[in-house]
Amino acid sequence: MKLPRGVVALGLVSLTMDLSSEMIHSLLPVFLVTVLGASAMSVGFIEGIAEATASIAKVFSGVISDWIGRRKPLLLLGYGLAALTKPLFPLATGITAVLAARFLDRIGKGIRGAPRDALIADLTPEAQRGAAYGLRQALDTVGAFAGPLAAMGLMAASHDDFRLVFWVAVLPAVICVLLIAFGVEEPEATRPAAKAQFPISRASLARLDRRFWWVVAFAAVLTLARFSEAFLLLRAENMGLAATWVPLILIVMNVVYAASAYPFGKFSDNGSRRSLLVWGVLFLIAADITLALAANVWAVGLGAAIWGLHMGATQGLLSALVADAAPADLRGTAFGVFNLVSGAALLAASVIAGGLWTWVGPSMTFYAGAAFSLVALAGLVVRR
Repeated sequence: MKLPRGVVALGLVSLTMDLSSEMIHSLLPVFLVTVLGASAMSVGFIEGIAEATASIAKVFSGVISDWIGRRKPLLLLGYGLAALTKPLFPLATGITAVLAARFLDRIGKGIRGAPRDALIADLTPEAQRGAAYGLRQALDTVGAFAGPLAAMGLMAASHDDFRLVFWVAVLPAVICVLLIAFGVEEPEATRPAAKAQFPISRASLARLDRRFWWVVAFAAVLTLARFSEAFLLLRAENMGLAATWVPLILIVMNVVYAASAYPFGKFSDNGSRRSLLVWGVLFLIAADITLALAANVWAVGLGAAIWGLHMGATQGLLSALVADAAPADLRGTAFGVFNLVSGAALLAASVIAGGLWTWVGPSMTFYAGAAFSLVALAGLVVRR
């Protein structure tokens, strides 16, 4: 049974925006440290603030999309804002400017995130949701490894001109906005906007049952274990990999992520969601231990590949679990709450990771991630 055309279109939208974003983000940690003189602690702070900002914005955009009964206008606003902020990165001359650019870029991400995920659920029968979210994640991740690959080629051709790469990244962001405007259609609103009640109320939130809140709690603990991928890049640089080739680490991770997300999503639709969660956590533990013990760049690459397996096994699955647990008219709100909690956990995780890296050493950062993963695994074992 084929997936709806709108799901494929949303996957292509994610692909082009991630192509743009990862051309920048695959180089940004090294740009901050080697060009702007930032510390690892500063990198963790910037990444954490950026992702937490996105998560807060997701709450409001998800709620608004439920309230008005429409998703596409918020998609256009979110992706459009992200596209407008891309030129700020090559223009940045200090840490403050990068923080401002990341802040605005992530607001755009936050605005689009929950409505997009809710729209996928609106378009897709429940029996296909694992595959639908898996496909979107897979196409998103194709952009995520194509971006670093393009960045690496441009860095080699331009003799490590970071700012040139950042300027080229503006083009796919513009294409992304055009794809949304002309290629994405949404179904009729679930309910007339004139009769809609604002979703944030005690009665509405009470309709989000214990199954939903368990998914939120589990994802929060797992996010504490999976801090910003900027630290994978810093680990490669720490092992002596030249700035030109650092994006290879994200390429390795995202190739594995893209190749595994859709098959894992299909697997979860066959009634194997709990076992897939267990495997996802085990993959993360293995990745953290490999990265903690890494003695060369090859070991960092292996750790990044296992990290990609973890992402492929868990990210689409968690979205499917949220969609299954939420009433249709509260899906945007549910995804917003889910992403808010996950974003707060990511802020904490990135700051903790940056602090451990600066004050104790890189290995302890990854050992701490493995410890949080064990806590998440214990939660899965305890819960029937």
